Amino acid sequence: MANELQGPEPTMDPTNLYREEIITDRRVGTIRLLTPITTSGATDPKRKVLYVGETQVLTAGGMLPIAFELDATSLNEAIEKFADGVKRAVEETIQEIQQLRREAASSIVIPDVKSASGLLGGPGALGGPGGPGGPPRGGRIQLP
Repeated sequence: MANELQGPEPTMDPTNLYREEIITDRRVGTIRLLTPITTSGATDPKRKVLYVGETQVLTAGGMLPIAFELDATSLNEAIEKFADGVKRAVEETIQEIQQLRREAASSIVIPDVKSASGLLGGPGALGGPGGPGGPPRGGRIQLP
C-alpha cells in the first residue's frame, strides 16, 4: 500500500520533548502536567513545566471539549487558575463559533450563468427555457 501521507516526513522534534502526567478530580476536568525532558528521558531544567487544563461543556450539539493553557508555576497554582481558565476558554470558543457563523452567512455563492449554461441556461436544461422549473416566458434575472 502506498504511503498516504502527503508532504514532509512526520518527525518528532528532539529539542521539544515532554513527559505528560494527567491530574484529575474526576468531576470537573483534568490538568495535563507537561514536564520538559531530554532525549535520554531526564528532566530538562532549562525549560519550564507547562500546565494545560481540559474540560467538556454541554452544548445543544453535544459535548464540546475545551483545552486551554494555564499560566502557572506549580500544580497548586494551576488548580487555583483552572476555573478562570475554563471561563476564558469558553468565551473565546463562543466568539470563534460566532465568527465562523458570520463568515458562513456572508459567503453566498452565486453560480456564473455563462459557464453554467449547459446546466442552467441552455434550451431544455434544468432551469432554462423549456426545462422543468424554468421561468415563465422572459423575466429571467441576469447576474453580472
